[in-house]
Amino acid sequence: MAPRAPVRWRRGLRLAATMALGVVALTGCVSELPSAGVVSSVSPSDDGTAPVTAAPSPSGDSTTPPTGVAEPLTRQRAAFPAPTREERIRSFADERLASMTLEQKIVSLFMVHVAGADPAVLQSYLAGNAPGGLLLLGDNVPGSPEEAAALTAALQGGDGLGTLIAIDEEGGIVARLGADTFASADTLKNEPVQATTDAFTQRADLLQSTGMTVNFGVIADVTADPSSFIYERVLGTDAPSASERVTAAVDAENGKVFSTLKHFPGHGAAPGDSHSSLPSTDLPFAQWQAEDAPPFQAGVDAGAPIVMFGHLVYSAVDSAPASLSPAWHQVLREQLGFDGVAVTDDLLMLEASGVPQYADRTANAIAAINAGNDLLLYNTQLDLPAMTAAIAAAVQAGQISEQTIDDAAVRDLSLRRDLWLRQHPVPVAQAPAPAG
Repeated sequence: MAPRAPVRWRRGLRLAATMALGVVALTGCVSELPSAGVVSSVSPSDDGTAPVTAAPSPSGDSTTPPTGVAEPLTRQRAAFPAPTREERIRSFADERLASMTLEQKIVSLFMVHVAGADPAVLQSYLAGNAPGGLLLLGDNVPGSPEEAAALTAALQGGDGLGTLIAIDEEGGIVARLGADTFASADTLKNEPVQATTDAFTQRADLLQSTGMTVNFGVIADVTADPSSFIYERVLGTDAPSASERVTAAVDAENGKVFSTLKHFPGHGAAPGDSHSSLPSTDLPFAQWQAEDAPPFQAGVDAGAPIVMFGHLVYSAVDSAPASLSPAWHQVLREQLGFDGVAVTDDLLMLEASGVPQYADRTANAIAAINAGNDLLLYNTQLDLPAMTAAIAAAVQAGQISEQTIDDAAVRDLSLRRDLWLRQHPVPVAQAPAPAG
């Protein structure tokens, strides 16, 4: 089952949550408590951890521990509530990170495209390289939704982490699935907001049925210029209308596929095609805040767990493309309050821009990590061992701190853990039949 509402992670775990985990370990499962006064059924959380429930005493006095349960432990359980689902996900990610080598952490930051629709080939690449995920393009997608579902079913993880299977499914001129005949931005921008809800609900249902787990499909860019490269794909021609439709699209996808907002900080104000150039603008930051930021803020507030950075130069903030800009990542994190996964647009586009400064693939990857990206996207199959070794060498040389690698990896691991839990729900325990 594809994910329900996405989870956004906070930095660090509270001390209380850590101690609560220890209490769970000490007490074991609820069914091991003495039977007197214990609830007859327990609904486990969806990550398999049963809530820590203090059993009432036979007399009904909640301050008296049940027979066989130590009073100090009871007081501990009352003092420290069970950790939240969010905290358990982060704890799992932290533990997994601690078991990984530097090279394993680095390779988990990559999402790449592997050509063809042979699931054995794609699975072999996944197993042999362990990237964070795969990007599916038109050459990966079979003719029918059923065939697409069979393909993605072969790519599922079995180690407690889901596989990020991403696709560009905006609808209209950017659609990989032939069955996506639903309305797209070219008409939705001129229709009531409910039309966006309807279209993205249908699109999300299709993505869920085909096993896609990440949709690079919610355009948060804004422009009213019909000559703009991005005009046909924007959901609104001004900040208020775009914000409403971005919210509707994310709400419709929540629970079915992980939504991605793109192309931060906004393609609309930067003229040109970022596939072959570096679109740039000298738009003042205050004007960006008023005209381009609101749809991204709306999508973040709606719960989108992923934001894609565009190869766009806003010179009033940074002379580097936003995808390689620590300043723009700081704006997203600190001003818009985003704490999910930041992904680059296809990094091969930087090479295609023809700008000599961005001709080196490894240098671009290092700059992207240092900027604050969690996933590096490539529209091609990479020699990941070679790239991983080069980045590991950069860490050893002090060009990248290992803490930066860890911060990115733990966000990716958290997203993948959340996905795995959504795909493997724990059944609710049934109450036993009454005695006699």
